[in-house]
Amino acid sequence: MASYNKVILMGNLTRDVQTKQVAGNQTVAELAIAVNRKYRTKEGEDREEVTFIDCECWGPRAEVIAKYFSKGKPIFLEGRLKLDSWEDKDGQKRSKMRVVIEDFQFVESRSGGGGGGGGGESSRGGGDEYSAPRGNRGGSSGQSSGQSGGGHAGIQEDDIPF
Repeated sequence: MASYNKVILMGNLTRDVQTKQVAGNQTVAELAIAVNRKYRTKEGEDREEVTFIDCECWGPRAEVIAKYFSKGKPIFLEGRLKLDSWEDKDGQKRSKMRVVIEDFQFVESRSGGGGGGGGGESSRGGGDEYSAPRGNRGGSSGQSSGQSGGGHAGIQEDDIPF
């Protein structure tokens, strides 16, 4: 039986990135994003639902995320779902689903000015070398990242519920 585990998300960080060093001096970054979905009910009422997603990232990508992202910043990420299970101090079994980030892209925010496409710089490319965001490198569609095109929901800094 074949399996496939792939997650693609775009949202805003709900808190500052937290990093720690683990065995082997490897960096892990923990972050959470809010993904908004706006829709209209059958009665014509506009509604919005927000999904909060915990994420983790390892190695050099974790260091870049910690350096360039903070609460409220938009991020486009790709990764996989992972279920963590443990027993709490009372002996109760606990579990939590999270996304392990395998790749990400910078996304321009409205406050970043300059419009541009929905891209930004990808963490892919020349090995483990990364650089700071430098405007629109992901394409020139003429839309700002806040405008929605096709079936994509435009996620805005103002859409984050705090």
